[in-house]
Amino acid sequence: MTSKSIPSYRRIWEISLPIILSLVAQNVVNVTDTAFLGRVGEVELGASAIAGLFYISLFMLGFGFGIGGQILIARRNGEKNYHEIGKITDNSLYFLMGMGLVLFLLIKFFSPAMLRPLISSDAVYQASVDFLQYRIYGIFFAFGNVLLRAFYIGTTSTRVLTYNALIMAGTNVVLDYGLIFGHFGLPEMGIKGAALASAIAEGISAIYFFSYTVKMVDLKKYNLFRFDDFDWKVVRKTLDISIFVMLQYFISLAAWFIFFMIIEKIGERQLAISNIIRSAYIVLMIPIFAFGSTASSLVSNVIGQGRIDQVIPVIKKVSLLNFMLVGSIVVISALIPSLLISVYTSDQELVRQTVPSFYVIMSALLLFSFSSILFNGVSGTANTATALTIEVVTIAVYLLVAYYLAVYLKLSIELVWMSEYVYFLMLGLLSYLYLKSGKWRKKQV
Repeated sequence: MTSKSIPSYRRIWEISLPIILSLVAQNVVNVTDTAFLGRVGEVELGASAIAGLFYISLFMLGFGFGIGGQILIARRNGEKNYHEIGKITDNSLYFLMGMGLVLFLLIKFFSPAMLRPLISSDAVYQASVDFLQYRIYGIFFAFGNVLLRAFYIGTTSTRVLTYNALIMAGTNVVLDYGLIFGHFGLPEMGIKGAALASAIAEGISAIYFFSYTVKMVDLKKYNLFRFDDFDWKVVRKTLDISIFVMLQYFISLAAWFIFFMIIEKIGERQLAISNIIRSAYIVLMIPIFAFGSTASSLVSNVIGQGRIDQVIPVIKKVSLLNFMLVGSIVVISALIPSLLISVYTSDQELVRQTVPSFYVIMSALLLFSFSSILFNGVSGTANTATALTIEVVTIAVYLLVAYYLAVYLKLSIELVWMSEYVYFLMLGLLSYLYLKSGKWRKKQV
């Protein structure tokens, strides 16, 4: 990317593709857990959705902090102020490890009491608690991965993300198979095995990530891994941006957790269907998440270079590429829904009942392909308080609609999933109106 030109489609693709591949590999973890547990039982399948979302909701606090760091790193990278990047990264690591300890203690000792009032089924409750007691051990490694992901995306050097994610995914598949079903001489642990496998895979991933960075990155250029004394001023500057992203991601995932609590009140079969849909949904969202990260990073970079007028053209280019790829995936997936759903379960009746909801999320993805880029464009301008406001308003309406459809009208599960349309339409519209207003141009970080 030259100092004057708008990033080309090729450059956008070069940045996005490794992120897409890394997310594909990472989501092998999600698909593997769901597919294997779908063959253990419906209780385990539903519990892994609830416990997984509970864990991810808290994890997203750290992920949100990483996104704030990524925005700052990208801005400093655009300014060619490379030495500041190391200070941001090192102090972010201190902060994330402290946060990891707090979340570890919270889930380890208080999650049973927190989940009990929320889950009606005793079997689902116990399986959810079992999952979390093992899953939480991966939190420290996961936060280390978050930090280095922010560094590489912020500096637009994303190729290593693919290698790292492949290592994590491969480790998880092998350990999942061994620990869930008791193969390779490992104990048969069921849902506990799925959680433990994910935690170990994150640990191995983090070891590779840090080793690669030490060996391949010019640490002196970025002033990286100096590990000087903790500098609260650096963390505070990161928090000024990331606190709103942390809340945004937490609220977003917590909303999905609440959505599944609503589904759990309908029945275990509907919960199992929704977990399959959730897993497939996340996989199909991969290009959207990848292009969203690219949009945020490129927007922050061009602002750092003083090229504010290029923000909207960048967002338009990323949106077009995103829609073309997502549209192709949706068309292909819509032709083979039963085949894709069969990855998660061998119960043909469950497959048949899941197909209508699958078609609902296919059309919702087309809306999300635009709204996500617009929303990430808002975040990339560092106006994260505005992004949080947009998210909160959108989620409030989304949950009200979901509750009305599921509990008040008692509609079928596929009609309840249509609340996704409301979410994506509002998210995109509010983001578009804010970007069009131009108020973001005055933000300094």
